[in-house]
Amino acid sequence: MKTVIQRVQSASVSIEGKMHASIGQGLLILVGIQADDTDEDIEWLIGKIGNLRIFDDENGVMNLSVKEIKGEILAVSQFTLMARTKKGNRPSYIDAARPEISVPLYEKFVKAMSEEMQKEIKTGVFGANMQVALINDGPVTILMDSKNRI
Repeated sequence: MKTVIQRVQSASVSIEGKMHASIGQGLLILVGIQADDTDEDIEWLIGKIGNLRIFDDENGVMNLSVKEIKGEILAVSQFTLMARTKKGNRPSYIDAARPEISVPLYEKFVKAMSEEMQKEIKTGVFGANMQVALINDGPVTILMDSKNRI
């Protein structure tokens, strides 16, 4: 499972010109799922993301987590994170999990993140053509891959 985590002042998802979800200060998380991802990948990512110290403390040092600042989270599924780009100019998405695997894992990710945060996690709509808007704060952008835990 791969994620792109962005510290944001605000973020939103629109579908067909209509606002679907929005958050204030917190994290926008783009989530890509591989066919061999499991609950262990979710658990590892949730533990890391919820405690990732990327928000400023009173001294302007990145020392606080999204939980500590009581920030919000918007999680958006994004199969294109699984793109292979070694050959040619057209990315291959062969590593992306099929919907019958990725939908339940994405839903588990959102549920587990919600439990970790003890609040609702806003989401996009799996498989929809979404327009994601954000104000990246910093900018701070972190890439995490559950296959690179060591």
